Formats: sequence, C-alpha cells, structure tokens
Amino acid sequence: MSSTLLFTTPQLPQPPINSSTLSSTTTTSSFPPSPDKLALLLDKSNSIHHLLQIHATLLRRGLHDHPILNFKLQRSYSSLGRLDYSLALFNRTLNPNIFFYTSIINAHALHGLSQEALFIYTRMLFEGVQPNEFTFSSILKSCSFEHGKMLHSQAIKFGFDSDLYVKTGLVDVYARGGDIGSARLVFERMLEKSLVSFTTMLTCYAKHGELEEARLLFDGMVKKDVVCWNVMIDGYAQHGMPNEALVLFRRMLAAKARPNEITILAVLSACAQLGALESGRWLHTYIDNNNIQVNVRVATALIDMYSKCGSLEDARLVFDRIPDKDVVAWNSMIIGYALHGFSQEALELFHGMCRTRLRPTDITFIGVLGACGHAGLVNEGWSLFYAMKDEYGIEPKIEHYGCMVNLLGRAGRLEEAYELAKNMKIEPDPILWGALLGACRLHGNIDLGEKIVEFLVGHNVANSGTYILLSNMYAAKGNWEGVARIRTLMKDSGVQKEPGCSSIEVNSKVHEFLAGDLKHPKSKEIYTMLEEMNGWLKAHGYTPQTDIVLHDIGDVQKEQSLEVHSEKLALAYGLICTQPGTPIKIVKNLRVCSDCHAATKLISKITGRKIVMRDRNRFHHFVNGSCSCGDYW
Repeated sequence: MSSTLLFTTPQLPQPPINSSTLSSTTTTSSFPPSPDKLALLLDKSNSIHHLLQIHATLLRRGLHDHPILNFKLQRSYSSLGRLDYSLALFNRTLNPNIFFYTSIINAHALHGLSQEALFIYTRMLFEGVQPNEFTFSSILKSCSFEHGKMLHSQAIKFGFDSDLYVKTGLVDVYARGGDIGSARLVFERMLEKSLVSFTTMLTCYAKHGELEEARLLFDGMVKKDVVCWNVMIDGYAQHGMPNEALVLFRRMLAAKARPNEITILAVLSACAQLGALESGRWLHTYIDNNNIQVNVRVATALIDMYSKCGSLEDARLVFDRIPDKDVVAWNSMIIGYALHGFSQEALELFHGMCRTRLRPTDITFIGVLGACGHAGLVNEGWSLFYAMKDEYGIEPKIEHYGCMVNLLGRAGRLEEAYELAKNMKIEPDPILWGALLGACRLHGNIDLGEKIVEFLVGHNVANSGTYILLSNMYAAKGNWEGVARIRTLMKDSGVQKEPGCSSIEVNSKVHEFLAGDLKHPKSKEIYTMLEEMNGWLKAHGYTPQTDIVLHDIGDVQKEQSLEVHSEKLALAYGLICTQPGTPIKIVKNLRVCSDCHAATKLISKITGRKIVMRDRNRFHHFVNGSCSCGDYW
C-alpha cells in the first residue's frame, strides 16, 4: 500500500467542540445523566443540535475520552452528515482501536470518499492496528478497481478472503471495474451466498449486458426482494429488450412484490421504447392507485413515455402539473414536441423556460436544434447554435454538430453541411456522416455520397447504414452495377443490413412484424386485409413507388415487395383488430419508406382513421390524407 496517500488527502475543518462554546447548550439538571443514559441518548439522537448538547455534557463531566461514548458520538456525527466533526473527534482519540478505525473508514466510504477511506486504512496499518472483516467490507464499498485488487490481496494476507461480506464486497469491486470473469470467480467460490451477494452478481451481469447469465441467476434465486426485480427489469430496459422488461414486471406483480420508484422508472422506459401507450397508461393509473409519489423524476419519465408513445396531450398534462419543474422536465417536453415535428411549440417552450431563469443545458439544445431540423428552420438553427457558446457557455458536442448537419442537409445545403462536418473541432462520427449521406440520397447527390463513403471506409468507421444509403442512391438512379458492388463490399466486410421491424400494441400486447412476415397467428387475416388495402389504393388512383425497391427485378415483383413492408403488415393488423374510427399507433425501427408514407396518408383518408407512426427519426400523424411532417422528413 503506497505511503504517498498520506500527502494527498485534504485537511477537513475542525468542529467548534470546546467546553467554552458548547456548555451553554447543556440542559440544566441537578442529577447529570450516567454514562449508560448518555449512551442511550446518543443512540436515539436524531439532530446535530441534540448531539452538540450531549457532547457539551461529555466535556463538562470529563467523559470526552470515554471509549464507548466517544465511539457512539463519532458514529452519530457521521450518520447525521457531519463527517468533519466525526473525523476531528477521531483525530483526538488516543490510541484508537480497530472499531474506531473501521467506523471512520465506513463513514468515509458511505460518503463516497474512497481516497480518504484508503488514507485512514493506510494510517491504521502504520499504527500497527490489524484490520478485521468489517474493515474490509467497509473500505471495499467505494474504492476504485485498482485499489480493490490491492485490497483483495490484503484480505487474503489477513485471512478474511472467505468472509461472506468481504467476498460480496470483492464481487462488487470487480463488477464496477467491468471484470465480469473475476466477479463470477469470486462469487462461485463463496461457500455461503446471501441475498446481497446474489444481487451484487445479478447487477454485474445486468449492467454489462450479460442478460442470459443474469436471468439464469435470477430464476435460480429462492428469495427475491424488490431490488432483485428492479435490477433484472432495468437490465432488459437498458439493453434494448423492453418486451422482456414488461413481461417480467407483470410476473413481479403476480408474485405480490411491491414496485417502488426505481421499478416504475424502468417500466416507463420500456413502454417508451415500445411505444406501448396502453401499458403506459395502465402503469400511470397503477401509480395513482397505489400512492406512489409522482416526484419530478417520475413525472419526467411519464412525459417521456407519453411523448414516445404518441400522446403529446397526455405528456403536456403531466408537464403542466409539475409544481417545481427542473431543467430535465423542460427538456423532456421540448424533445417531445421536436420528436412529433411540432417545431414552433418546441421553440416557444424553450423561450418560456429561459424566461423562468432556468439555464438550458446541452440536452436542451439537442432538442431545439432537432426541432429546427424537422421544419427546415435554418436561420433559427444557426442562431441557437451560436447562442449555445456565446450566451450560455456551452461548448457544442458531436450531437449538436450532427443536428446542424442534418438541418442543413435536409434543407438542400449539402456543401455547407459538408464544410461544417470537415471543419468542426470534434472528429465526426458515423452517425453525423450518416445524416449527411441521408441528405445526399434525398437530393440525389451521388458524387458527394461516394466521397463520404470512400472516406468512412478508408478510416474503418463505415457501418451498415453507410453502405445501405449509398446502395439506395445507386438504386434510385438505376445503377444496378453500383448496387451489386456495394453488396459485395458489405459481404466482404461482414456487414449485415438491419431488418425493418414494425410493432403495434393491441389490448396491452405488443405485436412485431418483419417484412413478408408469416409467423403471426393471424397471418391469413392480415394478408386478406392487405389485399383489401391494395384494392382501396388502386381505386383511388395510387401508383406504388417502385423506384425505391433496391433489386433489379420487374415492376410486378417490385410492387409485391412493397406490399409486404413491415409497417403495412402492422397497419393491416391494426385495421382488423381495433374498433372502426379508433386511432392506430405503429412503431418502426427504421425510417419509414416513401411508398409506405404515401400509402398510409391515403389509407387514413379512406378509413377515416388517425394513424400515428413513429420511425427512427420522428413521429408522423396521418389524418384525412395528410401527414404532420408536411412530407418533410
């Protein structure tokens, strides 16, 4: 253990604890309390003022060096947040034993002061005081990965490496350091495992995306508390498995486990990812009926859920009911408006937030710049981009440059967007280049598109989207040789296209469809409805946009491939499984294609249905033959 730590810990302030300043706070009594009664008072004390009174009494009666009272006083100061007082008392204690050292180490660890805790541990060793198992379990709570490995060797040296609490602490250290193999090894060698040790290992797996391992461990646990359920549900929600999160939440309710705020936040996130509005509304009702506090965090999660599930009205109702809105709540509502393409509303809300004297954050500007991008508001976008640094001192990040490149590119100002990408202070990432490539495809600029792809491939940062966008550009121009060359390049590079997937929620169950899907139990009825939909479209003079099909095949085959896109399958299922006149909400993982967009507009007019579709970029509200995006997406 390095002795240099002795010189790195800052001096904490000394508390005003002399008899002259504290004796006046002592209550008058003819019969001063005995040490036993003082010890009882210290155990029950719940305020600093009360502690100071007891401390003054100890000083007046000469009991300030009493080992038990001194120990209890130090621990009480720490528990009430006055670690400076506790440390000052410790430093005045003559020859502190292992209990004093462990207590002060634990206090620092609980406050996240790992360096200071390690300094005291080092001091303890220099003083010749040998640690015990509680010392190790305390110091391991907040130490770094590197220091944790050193302490592991110390635990072995002193013979405490087999202790349940020490081993649990070591599992946590390796888990926090991302060393899953070592965490698993320590865990598996534990002869006895507590609920805490199971939860620690479960958290390790879930945090690092090892969800199969996590689920095996979870299912094998005889006893589960709410923390275990939360870890598993949140693991699914955080790693793109929202359906599994909802299924496990229902199982949690069936097991009579009571959800808390952490559960609610994880499940709301899952609902938001799926666009599962019915499930989200049910959860909101559950919150109200079970007296779960709707604080700012829960309210913000509700805003995010309603926005991403297509109900801005509900999101705004929640937003307006928050009494003390923080900037995160404002950001969530601004981003909600931007996501739906209601750019003016997003900008008005931004200016309203600024009038409340709240300072916008970098997330705020991602929201408002995104709103400008959805409406082609180039001048407003540049103004906000410059205001970030000039007025608010926020240095633009890669996300802000990406918003500007997308805004300029979609507005047709490709060269301006390209110059911004080349000259920005930060190295552009594939997402930013992808936005520019998408704009090249939109405006048919193959030359610039090829230049960007060549750059990305040369720097080994190309992804599936890079190749697909260039392939789309070639296909749109009928350059099938170019399409074949890109496909060969993708195959040689091991790059696979992400399949299009659309989902729809009916009766609180989410149904997912891939293009040409035949796996759904109601496939026969779905394809019958598809034929009926095609009849409606032809009767209204609709011509399929076969030019977007990326295969060198005949027009009939192209039309057939367009008819079975995943969003059309989801729409057909919605039409046969929901009541006439009710809205239909669909979520797609990729950008909706122009043929499906045009067909959905017409079907909304034919059926008199409002159809809401969330694609990778934004929401589309189809009503009576028109879309909220104004065909600018």
